[in-house]
Amino acid sequence: MTKIEKRGGTLGVETRAAEEKRTLAGYAAVFDVSADIGGWWIERIAPGAFAEAIGGDVRALVDHDAGRVIGRTKSGTLRLSEDSRGLAVEVDVPDTTDGNDLWTLVERGDISGMSFGFAVKHDEWDETGEMPIRTIHKVELYEVSAVAWPAYDDTELGKRSLQEWRDAHQPEPDTEITDPAAAPVTKAMLTRARLKMDLDLKVRSTR
Repeated sequence: MTKIEKRGGTLGVETRAAEEKRTLAGYAAVFDVSADIGGWWIERIAPGAFAEAIGGDVRALVDHDAGRVIGRTKSGTLRLSEDSRGLAVEVDVPDTTDGNDLWTLVERGDISGMSFGFAVKHDEWDETGEMPIRTIHKVELYEVSAVAWPAYDDTELGKRSLQEWRDAHQPEPDTEITDPAAAPVTKAMLTRARLKMDLDLKVRSTR
């Protein structure tokens, strides 16, 4: 089973009422904006990350709850597009308990954020600074949600991805670093990796 990460924030969602339908509109993600993921790393979404994903069968949910569907791309009640800002969302709100409640909560300003559930298909890591930076280039998109709180769940998946990147890029034990300019950066990267692994173990031991 694919494990889904969730990201979001107070990116804004608004109501648009027409004669025949009610539509919620906003952004589930914005490009090139740095988000601090639980103090573990900085995350940015690159333009084009959703280009392939928005053609799939994606649901619109309330608070990432699969039992509270309010729209779907396959039925045309959810419309997704990429523009220069990010992943734009439009949902035709149904005349259901969840739909009516959500409409009222957004109108009142009680719910003002959007989020998305995804699996990473291609990302890159940069550890030359004080905190690792993860740039997401391609995702598989499962759902978008109207949310009361930003969701930064499943950070274990990101930490696992970071460790895999470190394992793939650290120098071989017998490899001598001959570039003086590269040596300090490489040693710093390895030091941070060891410290982070040690912290991971301490965090797990307290759970």
